[in-house]
Amino acid sequence: MELIQYVEKIRKFNRNYANVLGKIDQEIYNQPFPLTEARVITEIKNRNGCTATEVRENLGIDRGYMSRIVQRFEDENIIVKKQVKEDKRQYSIYLTEYGKSIYEGLVENANRGVDKMIQNFSKSDLSKLVTSMETIESIYSKERSFHSEVCIRPFQPGDVGYVAHIHGRLYDKTYKFGRMFEYYVMKGLTEFMIDTDGGELWVAEVNGEIAGSIAITKSSDTIAQLRWFVLDENYQGMGIGKKLMETALIFCKKQNYLHVFLWTVSTLETARHLYQKYNFRPTEEKKNEEWTGTILIEERWDLSLSDDSKYSK
Repeated sequence: MELIQYVEKIRKFNRNYANVLGKIDQEIYNQPFPLTEARVITEIKNRNGCTATEVRENLGIDRGYMSRIVQRFEDENIIVKKQVKEDKRQYSIYLTEYGKSIYEGLVENANRGVDKMIQNFSKSDLSKLVTSMETIESIYSKERSFHSEVCIRPFQPGDVGYVAHIHGRLYDKTYKFGRMFEYYVMKGLTEFMIDTDGGELWVAEVNGEIAGSIAITKSSDTIAQLRWFVLDENYQGMGIGKKLMETALIFCKKQNYLHVFLWTVSTLETARHLYQKYNFRPTEEKKNEEWTGTILIEERWDLSLSDDSKYSK
C-alpha cells in the first residue's frame, strides 16, 4: 500500500473518531464544567500536588486560559494552592473536599455516558473495540517509550512500602477499595519479606521512578502464585505490564514450576484482558464484601506452564 493510502485511511478514521468523541463530550460535559475544565479537574486529582504549569503543559492549554481556570476554581473553593517549599514562586494545587465531590460527579457522568454509548454492542464487538483501542494507544505511545528508560529489577530495601502505597492509592481512587484492601496487601508483602524462598518481587522503574510491580510466590514445589501486579496509571500505554508479566513467567519456568495461578476481581477489565493474552483461564469465583462495602467477585485464573513453551529456559 502506498504511503498516501495510509495517510487517507488515518485521516478518515480521525474524522469518524472526532465525531464520536465530540458526541460523547457533548453529552457528558455540560456547564458549568466544559471538557477542558473537566480535564483540568481530573489532572489535578490524578497528579495530586502538581503545579498549574505542569497541568497546562501536559494538557496543552493556553497560558491565559489556564490562569483564568485556576482563578475561577480557587474562587469557587474547588482547589487550594500551597506554596512549594523548594521554590516559593511556585504553588502546588490540590482539590478541596468540594472539588473531590465534583470530580466524582464527573466520573459518574462519564461512566453513564460511555455505558449508554456501548450498551447495544455485543461482547464480541466490545472486546474487539477495546483491543483496537489498546493497540492504537500502544503504537502511538511508542514515541514516549523511546524517550523513557524502563527497567525491571528485583526489589530492594524501601521498595516494598512503595508497592503497597501504589496499591492503596490506585485501588482506592479508581475502584473505591478501602483500608482493608491496603491491609491485605501489606500483610501479604510483610509475610513474603520474611520468607522469599521460591519467589521474587520485581519493580518497574521509568527514568528512576517506580511505576509498578509484580511478584511470584511459592505455593508448592510445582505451583506458583502471581501476586501484587500493579501499574501506576501515569505509566500506562508503555508496554510495562507486558514486560512485568513476561519477567514473572520466565522466572516460573526457570524455577521449574508447572502451574501458576492468580486472584483478581471481575471488575478489573484491563488486567483480565492481559491475563487472557497470556493464556490464563478463570477457574473459580468467590464473593468478597471486605474491601468496598459492596459485593465483589474474586476470580482465580490458572495457567499450565507445561503446555506453554513460550517461556522456556
